Amino acid sequence: MYKCSYSRPKIQPKEPPLGVLSIKEQDRNQRIARTRARVEHVFGGMGQMGAQVLKTIGLGRARFQLTLRCAVYNMRRVTQLEAAGVRPF
Repeated sequence: MYKCSYSRPKIQPKEPPLGVLSIKEQDRNQRIARTRARVEHVFGGMGQMGAQVLKTIGLGRARFQLTLRCAVYNMRRVTQLEAAGVRPF
């Protein structure tokens, strides 16, 4: 079994001070970075639409507000893809 020099999953190991990462660690970092970039772009886009703070009272209202924000983001993304010539469906 592959033994890692780090203990937490999905955390990219840093390069040692006097060495380089192994090929396995570089490949693993690349896989993590791909997923992270895709997810963080979505959160960044939602953050630009004002999604940093929820001003609601209660979990139900907060869920409803987040659901609406996600729907608006998805509709906006579909229009951007259509304008670029990509067919979403």
